[in-house]
Amino acid sequence: MSSEAKPIIILASTSTYRQELLRRICPEFEVKEPIVEETPLDQESAVACAKRLSIAKAGSVAELQTVGRIVIGSDQVADCEGRWLSKPGTTSNAIDQLQYASGRTAVFYTGLCVWNTNTHRYDSEVINTEVKFRDLELSAIERYVAKEDVLGCAGSAKSEGLGITLLDSILGDDPTALVGLPLIALSRILRRHGITLP
Repeated sequence: MSSEAKPIIILASTSTYRQELLRRICPEFEVKEPIVEETPLDQESAVACAKRLSIAKAGSVAELQTVGRIVIGSDQVADCEGRWLSKPGTTSNAIDQLQYASGRTAVFYTGLCVWNTNTHRYDSEVINTEVKFRDLELSAIERYVAKEDVLGCAGSAKSEGLGITLLDSILGDDPTALVGLPLIALSRILRRHGITLP
């Protein structure tokens, strides 16, 4: 990147959680909604889906931009011992997901893509976070779902909120990956693209 013109950072996501996270390392950025079909492909693994969708989200926004933009896309897919835990959409689905996850381990795959409109190239990574759910009674699940809005949250448990009480452990290299935007990996990639941090 030229030192004369500071690139414009664009977050290809309308997620308030991702916006809050990005603001921690980059106070000024634009938000653009990506237009992407999020249905998994036949026989696609969770890790491949997270990577593909993060690239697609960044790319769908980057292709509409001029030079001097750095576009960030992210997507998360959770696999709990062979069953994908998507955004539940309804309270009954959230309860069902948490009943299934009870006592099990889920791996949350957070795909990250940084697209440089100057070079028309991108870097992408997938960060894995292993989450062990404690044994959950139905009454605890129902209380949790009544208290926290989880309908748009993969896996139906917000680790950054009350959902932390549903877990036995979290294992991963980047604590922000589970919330939806892996800031350690993002910082590394942004530096690679000439962004000075801190």
